[in-house]
Amino acid sequence: MKAILVCLLLCISTFSLAQKKFDQLAEGNAIRTVLAQQVSDWNNFNIEGFMQGYWKSDSLLFIGAKITHGWDSTLARYKKSYPTKEAMGVLRFEIIRLQFTAGEACLVTGRYFLQRKTDNPSGVFTLLFRKKSGTWVVVYDHTS
Repeated sequence: MKAILVCLLLCISTFSLAQKKFDQLAEGNAIRTVLAQQVSDWNNFNIEGFMQGYWKSDSLLFIGAKITHGWDSTLARYKKSYPTKEAMGVLRFEIIRLQFTAGEACLVTGRYFLQRKTDNPSGVFTLLFRKKSGTWVVVYDHTS
């Protein structure tokens, strides 16, 4: 009887781990979809659309050359830094790693590449995604 119970527990544990991995794969794909939409919006000169990937909250934190608090301030910063389609260029992301730190939090490490007529800036980023109201959004962005 003990052997059957142990076997049953092992089967349940194995199924639970497989289910968790499957869920992480699905959630990772959902995060990649958000990032792909941001790239598409950026490349279509749609900063407001790009910002939909961010948490619309005063608690959003963006760290670049300066620290910016809040969604509205981050939007204003983007608009000031990238006033024209030429200034925005063509964006590409390279995702290096997605690491789930909790059930509804994921740390994303990657590189960005901008292609413009006058230069081709690039750098690295760390994004903290959280699931808010069933949707993955960036709550913390450190880009350099």
